[in-house]
Amino acid sequence: MTVTVERGGRAVRGKRDPHRPRRPRRSRDPYALFLMPGALAFLAVVVVPFLMNTGVSFTEWQGVGTPRWTGLANYRELLDDSEFWASFRHSLLMVVAMAVVPTAVGLVLAAALFDFVGRHFGTRTASVLRACFYLPQVLPIAVAGIVWSWILAPENGALNELLSVLHLGSWQRDWLGDPDLALYPVMGVMVWVQLGFPLVVFMAGLQRVDPQLHEAAELDGAGWWRRFRHVTLPQIRPEIHVVLLWCTIAALKVFGAVYVLTKGGPGGATEVPSYFSFTTFFEKTQVGYGAAVSTVLTVIILALAVAGLRWQTRVEDAEEGVAR
Repeated sequence: MTVTVERGGRAVRGKRDPHRPRRPRRSRDPYALFLMPGALAFLAVVVVPFLMNTGVSFTEWQGVGTPRWTGLANYRELLDDSEFWASFRHSLLMVVAMAVVPTAVGLVLAAALFDFVGRHFGTRTASVLRACFYLPQVLPIAVAGIVWSWILAPENGALNELLSVLHLGSWQRDWLGDPDLALYPVMGVMVWVQLGFPLVVFMAGLQRVDPQLHEAAELDGAGWWRRFRHVTLPQIRPEIHVVLLWCTIAALKVFGAVYVLTKGGPGGATEVPSYFSFTTFFEKTQVGYGAAVSTVLTVIILALAVAGLRWQTRVEDAEEGVAR
């Protein structure tokens, strides 16, 4: 092997020193080695079980013995299953409770903590309040569900006792036992659980908004609401997209709160697709049908995630094109 050395503007070729160590060749993809453990774990924990579950969904099986191939029979039955569609409607209401309401309320609270509390009471006070709002996200859902079941208990529950003290005994209800009412307390609990996540994300997004934009708008006579609408919201639009997508996916696969609070009752009034799949698997031992329910739910969530990400990418590309 020869090497080229520059001497006085001339290239001099010489032999390479055999005792000089060779430079290691750089990998074309230096991050592949670091991504491999996560990719293997994702393959083993998510992809392989999903493919196995999909295969089981084409069979009739009670969990023991040999599965019997039935093709699309489970999916045809699913289309005519009123119980499944009722659980899916409940899931859409959960999207309102876990995505729409927390996003809207979280936006206002984040702006209030950032613009008002942070300026007048200090950033430490705003941080403490932010942590208090985020605390339900840290609590295990089983613990939160048990505490709320005590609060909403029909006898000696904290809520009914408070109504009695306020001389509003006519408002007392069996909050989790009334089929016409049970879903709404569960939705309220999920608003309480989910509110901290949008709040933290939006407060982080507000920190990157250029304060000169607010100062210019304030000098032009814009009030707080107009500054919030025309300056803050456009600047934190990516955070809003992320929160809506993340919380919607969480609402579609919600399970723990329903299991702890109502177990899908009374009479299926609070049943959601994930809990419907669980009971079909383990209580009715219709494993193939339960696998079909979970496969449909997974496909819906994947389609929603892909559509949401593509929509966000298009919006960002359009904004960059306008800015140019």
